[in-house]
Amino acid sequence: QDMGTLDLCEHCDAIDLWFDPSPNAQLMLVQLLDCLKSRTSVVPKLTLFQADVEIANQSPETLSTWTPPDVKIRSDHLEVASMAWQAYRQPMPQDWFDLLDKDIGALPQLRQTVLEMLEELPMPASGLGATEIRLLELISAGDLSPFDVFPGHMKRNTRRVFGYWEIGALLDGLARGPVPAVSGLDEGPFAEELHRDKARFERYKQSKLSLTALGKAILARTEDFSRHTPIHRWWGGTRLTSENLWRWGPVSHALIAP
Repeated sequence: QDMGTLDLCEHCDAIDLWFDPSPNAQLMLVQLLDCLKSRTSVVPKLTLFQADVEIANQSPETLSTWTPPDVKIRSDHLEVASMAWQAYRQPMPQDWFDLLDKDIGALPQLRQTVLEMLEELPMPASGLGATEIRLLELISAGDLSPFDVFPGHMKRNTRRVFGYWEIGALLDGLARGPVPAVSGLDEGPFAEELHRDKARFERYKQSKLSLTALGKAILARTEDFSRHTPIHRWWGGTRLTSENLWRWGPVSHALIAP
């Protein structure tokens, strides 16, 4: 009682860290290890179980006998974690991009996380990140409701960088603004107030989405979303705006400065 997680670790004999391979889980892992780095009495107690699949998606029968490879946390794990966490927090994504040229193999899922995060920067032709493009691709099929395009277990949207609330915000951004790329989204914004109002939330869930002319042009790579709607969102410690729009070239793997 009245004890934080790090203080609780001081009183434990052993600490097992189980982490998913998803980018959000990996970001939490590097942040946690960065915090624990200064707790010299705690570090020898740490064991990492790095899963290569989502733990929550496994059946109870599988989990009861499943043991991912375990590794004792060493100084190289802590150094890589601190380097990654500091890079993610910078006001420009250059340090995060530079991780691709560094030895970060101590945390085996981190390199994939670096790439998946970079893919969420706006692309040169469309002005949208990979998850936003995937939303448009799914909506282009027609007759889909919002939750049909949300990612999740056994769903067509396999992008895994953003969670529930973030996906709702991204869809809001595509459907609202001076020139939307998506039409048909009833109700919003996607916030707690909407979820508390059963009638409004039901209307939201029953919305039938379609692409606007701009949305179709973006998928055809003939229009850039950022030319029509002001950009204002965070990517790690980087504030992306229409004037400070870092981009990622997925084919060339190039970070493109504003």
